[in-house]
Amino acid sequence: MYTLSNNIKIPKIGFGTWQIPPGEIAYKSVLDAIKVGYKHIDTAYAYENEQSVGKAIKDSGVNRDELFITSKLPSHIKDYEGTVKHFNLTMENLGLEYLDLYLIHAPWPWDEIGKDCSQGNVLAWKAMIEFFKAGKIRAIGVSNFNKEEIENIVKHTNFVPHVNQIQFHIGHTQNETVSYCNKHNIFIEAYSPLGTGRVLKNETVIEMAKKYNVTPAQLSIRYCLEKNTAPLPKTTSKDRMIENINVDFKINVEDIKILDEL
Repeated sequence: MYTLSNNIKIPKIGFGTWQIPPGEIAYKSVLDAIKVGYKHIDTAYAYENEQSVGKAIKDSGVNRDELFITSKLPSHIKDYEGTVKHFNLTMENLGLEYLDLYLIHAPWPWDEIGKDCSQGNVLAWKAMIEFFKAGKIRAIGVSNFNKEEIENIVKHTNFVPHVNQIQFHIGHTQNETVSYCNKHNIFIEAYSPLGTGRVLKNETVIEMAKKYNVTPAQLSIRYCLEKNTAPLPKTTSKDRMIENINVDFKINVEDIKILDEL
């Protein structure tokens, strides 16, 4: 477990559900993930699989307080009322009484990347703070936010996000954003820790994985852990799920430096 700034414990590795289609595939994937040992499940309203994820959580037989469940406010919702509405829809989809972590999915709509939504992000953040204070969410945060976008919501609410979930993997470490978040005790979650598969084809990664007698995926996930982030690997294969959490080894400092420079 890692510990967030408000003392909430978060499992070191989560199970990502981005691009896992709703219905039987998402249901079975999440059920398998929980069975093999994942305690943190990451979904989002935009993934359209919250209902399947919620059903798998219910049918897993694992106590709710043993699981850490994350979902996200759609990227285009940039107002207070819309945030309230979509949070309630997410809770209805998942069939849960509370969320462990809720994130603003992006600082701008995905079909308008870079658009200035400063005011809308503040309004959404204010609604999320209220849900947090009411005990409906144990921790709140953002996703894909840079330093300026985080500073904007903090300036207007005096409330620092507990988490920033960003794309983070070997060859794409977003040093400026990570450094800022570390300084302000904002925990980094690493989505796409395998670089949507690209990292696994890198010759340096392949050769180094052989040295440690692990797979390139295991090396990539371990790298994220060595950087004190929580990787969220995604797969629908039960064997790969097991592989992805079987990372109890250390990468030495010299090799970390090599990976840092890729």
